[in-house]
Amino acid sequence: MGQVTVPVNGRSYTVSCDDGQEGRIRRLAQYVDAKVGEFVGTVGQVGEARLLLLAALVIADELSDANEAAANGGAGGTKRTAAIAAELQTP
Repeated sequence: MGQVTVPVNGRSYTVSCDDGQEGRIRRLAQYVDAKVGEFVGTVGQVGEARLLLLAALVIADELSDANEAAANGGAGGTKRTAAIAAELQTP
């Protein structure tokens, strides 16, 4: 079992993961951190739990949109899905 420490909003979190998944976890955490950073820029430091909830809701919304687009044969959602995937892959 692997472990990786990732920063989100200036705080470090240690996460367990399957061996070999450390890079993926880091990329996902960077994506979450970027979403939290967007909210910090907009509403300020309104509390860690609230910022993480807002980021989770936005990411869930993006996933829901991507799933709907995939269910509709990819019509209209291919660009959005590709953009989300590109953000996740950016180191």
